[in-house]
Amino acid sequence: MTYRRSLARTGIFTVAYAIATYAGRASILDDSPIGLVWPAAGVAVIWFCRQRQAPLRWLDALALAVVTVVVNTGTGAAPAMSVIFVATNLAQAYAFTQLIGRWRPTLWGAGGTQPMRSPPDLWALLAAAAGATLTSAFFGPGLVWLATNDYTWTATSVWLSRNVASILVVGAVGFCLGPALSRGAAAWRETTDRVRHMRRTRIAEYIALVVCSTGAYLAGFAYSHGLPLAFLLIGVTAWAGTRLATSFVALHNLMAGVIVVLFTLHGTGPFAEISNHASRAVVAQLFVSLTAFIGLALALGRDERSALVVELAAEKAELAKQREQASQRAELLRAIIDSTADGLAVVDEEGRVTLRNPAASRLLGGYTSPAGQPARACHSGFHHLDGTPLTDEEMPHVRALAGEVLEDVYILIRNPGVPEGRVISVRAATLTDGTGRRSAVVLFHDATAERRHRDELTNFAGVVAHDLLNPVTTIEGWSDFAGEALDLLPDGPEVAEARDGLTRVHRAAQRMRALIDGLLAYTTARDATVATVPVDLGHVVTEVTVARLDAAIAAGLPVPRFIVGDLPRVQADPVLIRQLLDNLIGNAIKYTAPGVTPELTITAEPDHDLVRVRIADNGIGIPAGQHDAIFGNFHRAHRGATYAGTGLGLAICKRIVERHGGTIGAADNPAGGSIFTFTIPPGPGSAQFDLPRAEEQSWREPRR
Repeated sequence: MTYRRSLARTGIFTVAYAIATYAGRASILDDSPIGLVWPAAGVAVIWFCRQRQAPLRWLDALALAVVTVVVNTGTGAAPAMSVIFVATNLAQAYAFTQLIGRWRPTLWGAGGTQPMRSPPDLWALLAAAAGATLTSAFFGPGLVWLATNDYTWTATSVWLSRNVASILVVGAVGFCLGPALSRGAAAWRETTDRVRHMRRTRIAEYIALVVCSTGAYLAGFAYSHGLPLAFLLIGVTAWAGTRLATSFVALHNLMAGVIVVLFTLHGTGPFAEISNHASRAVVAQLFVSLTAFIGLALALGRDERSALVVELAAEKAELAKQREQASQRAELLRAIIDSTADGLAVVDEEGRVTLRNPAASRLLGGYTSPAGQPARACHSGFHHLDGTPLTDEEMPHVRALAGEVLEDVYILIRNPGVPEGRVISVRAATLTDGTGRRSAVVLFHDATAERRHRDELTNFAGVVAHDLLNPVTTIEGWSDFAGEALDLLPDGPEVAEARDGLTRVHRAAQRMRALIDGLLAYTTARDATVATVPVDLGHVVTEVTVARLDAAIAAGLPVPRFIVGDLPRVQADPVLIRQLLDNLIGNAIKYTAPGVTPELTITAEPDHDLVRVRIADNGIGIPAGQHDAIFGNFHRAHRGATYAGTGLGLAICKRIVERHGGTIGAADNPAGGSIFTFTIPPGPGSAQFDLPRAEEQSWREPRR
């Protein structure tokens, strides 16, 4: 706010306050220093509310003090009384601005920019008026009593009623019209445009109300002839409050209050019959306050309801828009689901299919569960790959709802719709809706062609591997024979060169045999039937470690050192679990730096409903960023080193673990080396087992 604008407003409010103060002094009854009305109270609170952010607020207080002293002394008040009125008016205005700013900070003049819009705003105005008037009453009548030694409760009641009425009536006009007046010419143009576009019937209603109000006030105060016709004014006030603009109601209340006070001062109207002047003033002010409150309450209540209706209509439109968008998204999603080549089904906890796309029905041969009945294996012809039927407990949705996460589980579908059989890959997971109900989402993918192609490749690899073993064996045999023949010849350059060539041929044949053995092992681990039985994991580890100890002693290599903890029984395929452990332990021994004695620690611990086996070594470790890649086919982490291998060992380990329903991973050993861990189902009676016991095992003390 600029200083120029602040000074202009100070001047305008000073003139208005001077006029209101003079009008109040003109309504003094008898010899009392207190007037019948005090419109200056309402003007003062609007003044100080509007100027609450002004840079020269002290000038407003000074202007109010000067006007109060000049007008009061000019109308016969003693200088001491004028000073008392300055103190009370300033205290009243300050108290009101503080209260209304605390209770309704969004109102214009209270720190915000909004007009009065709801009954709570009116209640806040009334409460602030009462609080400010009580504050001024503490100073006003009290200081008057000290100055004149004359104090009556009647004078105090007149003080309270007139100031509350003034703040309520005048303040309401300010809080209703203030936001529009603050915008200046723009607000005036909006008002004129609104009047220009107003319906004629609406304009006629405004004119009718003015005419009826004039008639009601004349009948109630000018021509009542002693009859109590003041109730007619409540009728026109209710009419204005329920039908017309709130700002018009505030102005209507102001004009009504002026008419009531003027007629009462001139001795006409129902309140003029009261002989006691103080009682007459209190009753008149109560009537003005009540009619003003009724009109504003009705108008603001109507505005609040209208705002709520508009808000509800906007929310309804927004909900309708969101509903339409959701419907469109649902239709799009349904079209996508229906057009996909893979099958999709959603099954609830009771086993009923709540959603199934056409592809699912097609993949199942058209044989699906009857509507409203639980999905059963016999309905669609679900079988294991070996041809044995699935039980209801083995159904994908049942396993998913039981907590399993199914990834690429192969199931054979055979029914009259698919007599030749169809292999499908199934994925299933659980889905929880907003009410907490769970459903299983099952995806079907036709894997018949993929499976057939993979089987053909696997069979081809197996046949080729077997066929290659014969020439490899022949090469190894003839190279050994040639070597023995060379040993019978005298040493010479040509013999040494031939012996070196045969050595290279023999090493190449050994590498070829290792590669073929790896391919055969990978094929076995991938496609062999897994027949799980309870297996003593400790016994298998003992066999593998003893074999490794014997091999190291026979080859003259550093003898490995094993620390084996207490290992439980697991549910596994004996052949595959031995191959798994042999690969992991063999890798740990092989990838050890030259001159370092391999040291392995093998322990196990419970991991929810599985057993987690941990193999830690002191080897050369895994290069950064390859902890997951080492489990890929033909991946070798140390290609530039002198460590031999095919790159299939860890891929075989991963396949074995996954076929047992577990996971495998690798990490760096903080003490140096690597840590391999894998999970596997526990055997019967081994859900709980002791924590690892440090037990050293070496070639001299094998674990038996």
